[in-house]
Amino acid sequence: MSRIVLTAFLPFIAAIILSGLVLWLLGANPVAYYTIVVQRGLFSTGGLQASATHMAAPLLIGASLIVAFRAGIWNLGGDGQFLLAAVVVAAAAPNMAGILPRWAALSLCLALGAAVGAAWSVLPALLKAYQGVNEIITTLMMTFLGVSLANVLVKLVFADPHTTVPQTRTLPVADRLPHVFHTTISSGLLVGVITIILVQLVMARTAFGLKLRMVGASQKAALHAGLPVPRLIFSVFGLSAALAGLAGAVDILGVQGNVRADWNPAYTLTVVPLVFLARLNGFAAIPLMFLFAILSIGGESAARRLGVPNQFTLVVMATLLILLGVSETLDQRRRNGGPG
Repeated sequence: MSRIVLTAFLPFIAAIILSGLVLWLLGANPVAYYTIVVQRGLFSTGGLQASATHMAAPLLIGASLIVAFRAGIWNLGGDGQFLLAAVVVAAAAPNMAGILPRWAALSLCLALGAAVGAAWSVLPALLKAYQGVNEIITTLMMTFLGVSLANVLVKLVFADPHTTVPQTRTLPVADRLPHVFHTTISSGLLVGVITIILVQLVMARTAFGLKLRMVGASQKAALHAGLPVPRLIFSVFGLSAALAGLAGAVDILGVQGNVRADWNPAYTLTVVPLVFLARLNGFAAIPLMFLFAILSIGGESAARRLGVPNQFTLVVMATLLILLGVSETLDQRRRNGGPG
């Protein structure tokens, strides 16, 4: 219990206090801000459902990163893979909805998003697997290219001719992912939860997952053990990027309905520290994604009401992540017998 308090509860309280001081310096009431965040993000029916829906894409991005990081691969190209898949799906979904049954159109769009994400990882995968090129550089470069290409597609190729706003056609609400039971929660949440649980089980309890963990531990040792390391690296890139592309498809089909020019939620760099705080464990990542969703949904409402910049939610998250990381480091030193 003391370890839980040290590594989770105290950092959370400290982050709330420090962020509250920043709010006070900005001239806003910290108590009012956090009250609105909790009320709108957790304790109101609409806010709770919005937070649950908002979890879907981060959960899939988290699953994507867990696959890569467990195998020792730094796939930081998730934002490019996500956005390109979102744009392609947003352009294709209205056409498919007009000629196919709803279930068939949605299934094809989800598969299309995963395929686009995987395709955008081919070049970094080849360079890493067969040339040993650092994947951090190549995936970040592909992210910049992917974001720019997505904006070009929205403004030119896939632009809706019936509106002056540069955006894709809007998918009707009736053709989007169905809601869970009688709520407004998109079934994309179920896709995200099921996917991250399956990823955790595959990585922890299957031979394929064991091979990927061996590659992540030491590529040289994996080669000496007779594992096809280049092929496994290629598979990791493809699977990780496909999950990022699936996140883009789920976000469009379940929440957004279209893509506007210059839209980029940039989930990857936010989810990376959450995944590491979860120790690359899919089960532990789920509550962290829920916390992120509550802060995002409640923080938007609080920012509008109190005149605080929308980006303040990122300040709260960054402060919390830094303090959680510090507390984790101190806890490890204490357990290893070092000075706190």
